Amino acid sequence: MTSLFRHWTWAVPAIAVVLLAAVWPKPHGIILVVAAVFLAGAVLAAVYHAEVVAHKVGEPFGSLVLAIAVTVIEVALIVTLMVSGGKDASTLARDTVFAAVMITCNGILGVSLLIGALRTRVASFNSEATATMLATVATLATLTLVLPTFTTSAPGPQFSSTQLTFAAIASLALYALFVFVQTVRHRTSFISEDEAAETAAEDPTTPSSRELLISLGLLMVALIGVVGLAKVESPSIDDAVDSIGAPQSAVGVAVALLVLLPEGLSAVRSARRGRVQTSINLAFGSSMASIGLTIPAIAVASIWLDGPLVLGLDSAQIVLFVITVAVAALTVIPGRATVQESGVHLVLFAAFLVLAVNP
Repeated sequence: MTSLFRHWTWAVPAIAVVLLAAVWPKPHGIILVVAAVFLAGAVLAAVYHAEVVAHKVGEPFGSLVLAIAVTVIEVALIVTLMVSGGKDASTLARDTVFAAVMITCNGILGVSLLIGALRTRVASFNSEATATMLATVATLATLTLVLPTFTTSAPGPQFSSTQLTFAAIASLALYALFVFVQTVRHRTSFISEDEAAETAAEDPTTPSSRELLISLGLLMVALIGVVGLAKVESPSIDDAVDSIGAPQSAVGVAVALLVLLPEGLSAVRSARRGRVQTSINLAFGSSMASIGLTIPAIAVASIWLDGPLVLGLDSAQIVLFVITVAVAALTVIPGRATVQESGVHLVLFAAFLVLAVNP
């Protein structure tokens, strides 16, 4: 069964790229359905190969690999959708990044804590490392998504050129500093005791160097397939949003849900194995990467993009962000969480989804 699954995850990325080349740029009818199926398959294949790479390089490098891979997908989707014009493309970056923060800090975190608490009654993790990640997420989000609503140098919830440049550089620098802290300076703080013991012991299931190279290559192919097929499916996403009467900001939510599916699946698997710290690393790490890498990339792309770049959150979004940070702080400080904490985060995630469709 493992061999069959491995060959399936090898074949699907290649088929997805071939299908992308065959149907680009405007598929229709049954081809859209087939493209959607292979899009989902490419996402699952990306999860598998990212986990192979993560297993080989170990934690916390594994979480970092997956976070960066997902962010590459996110940036590519945002830029391609903004270039294509679409309705309200000026807010797409804001909506997608904010959705990523809500999905990771409430959805993925809530599910991971729920699974961990159901498994051992109380989910335990390193409060110091987790608090560091939360503080970084809160700072990044405030600098890039909250401040533009209140600045006055540019009309509307936008940064001036100088402010946008500062926000982009500060975001990139802060994320780079976190990567250094996570992988070099205080690496052990981001690894649970069980994972540290497994790392010290010789693991016969660790992939070989050849398997690592194959998975790296197939991961790149899968990411190309995901980005391309998602671009192909984007008109259908717009039509679906219009058909249910949802605002165009829901497109950003759909994009974020799609690109964070690999992270979500990987976090759930880690939580089921008792590795709650890894799940939290994935959740907060993805949130930091989404802001710290996406905003600088979009800032550079905005030089060539037409129209304004709206980054400032509206009042309802700011309220959700503030309560999310407050609740997350109360969750991570003790270093232990029960089903109650997970339930609070999941309710906040549900509230975000409801307001995204019906603001």
